[in-house]
Amino acid sequence: MQQDPIPFPGMVHIEDLHGLSVRAGGVIAELRKRMLLPEAKKSPPTLSSEKVASLCGLNKSQIHYRVKNGAPPGVVASRGGRREFSLQDAETWARTERSEHLRPKGAKAVTIAVAFFKGGVTKTTTVMTLAQGLSLLGHKILILDMDPQGSLTTLNGLLPDSEIAEEETLAPLFYGDKTDVRYAIRDTYWPGISLIPAASALFGAEFALPAQQMQNPTTFEFWDVLNKGLEPVRDEFDIILIDTPPSLSYTTINAFFAAEGLIVPMTASLLDVASSAQFWHLFADMADAINKRLGAPKAFHFVHVLMSKVSHSDFCSGLDFLGLWGETAPRGNTLDHGN
Repeated sequence: MQQDPIPFPGMVHIEDLHGLSVRAGGVIAELRKRMLLPEAKKSPPTLSSEKVASLCGLNKSQIHYRVKNGAPPGVVASRGGRREFSLQDAETWARTERSEHLRPKGAKAVTIAVAFFKGGVTKTTTVMTLAQGLSLLGHKILILDMDPQGSLTTLNGLLPDSEIAEEETLAPLFYGDKTDVRYAIRDTYWPGISLIPAASALFGAEFALPAQQMQNPTTFEFWDVLNKGLEPVRDEFDIILIDTPPSLSYTTINAFFAAEGLIVPMTASLLDVASSAQFWHLFADMADAINKRLGAPKAFHFVHVLMSKVSHSDFCSGLDFLGLWGETAPRGNTLDHGN
């Protein structure tokens, strides 16, 4: 007589994993609430008059003169008499004082993808830091979270899945239900930065894109969906930054073909150097196959490797985005078109 198998002590079933995910989500929500007290949401910082002067290339006396003549005055603190500016006012100052360095009338946004084929190399941190720094210089920024993990979304104070539904991500664009990205753009807590968020449901695009390609092999171009979706909003932003998944996925390929420039963060480790060789090899093979079909080869204005997780004494990244539309930047630090 055959006996039933004896269950292994501590067996973990699928329903247990669902319960674990629910409990983990609750812990994250509680931690966020405690970290962001008293309002349970992220808020922008204030800037000193010295910082605003530095951003605008001014000195303190010039700041005071402009305040007397109608510029946003900021708020004088009760203690110490220091003048502080809201982030929105600081960006207004930067747009006024740096107008000759901003996107010229009629020009379209510069689109930059930040990508590498492994996690933990600071792709998301790079996107967020660049977005905040560039907005302080007066640029209007759109950031795209294309990673189903939604780390960039989380950095903006939103919880993927619990606060972001599938229809609020890029998924409807990749499914063919939408033709441009405008539906998914939302403001963030940081003035000057808009966000298209992500959630785990975005992973479905990895199945939807090849399925559409198989159904319409002669007319559908799976690699060009994001590029076409961004076109209607490219005259509304100065710079578009794309945070990609840590893999050569269908959505990552879309990010590459939508971008004029690539930034590839990597750490100074043997594993990352080896991964970078694989990165360039796989992408070059894939792009070459698509280029043969396009007839007009894809080219980038710049491709930069950004060494991350190293001290300033070891390496200076030297990324200077002031040259995006032709402003002269220090030698060796340019990202000018055509370089």
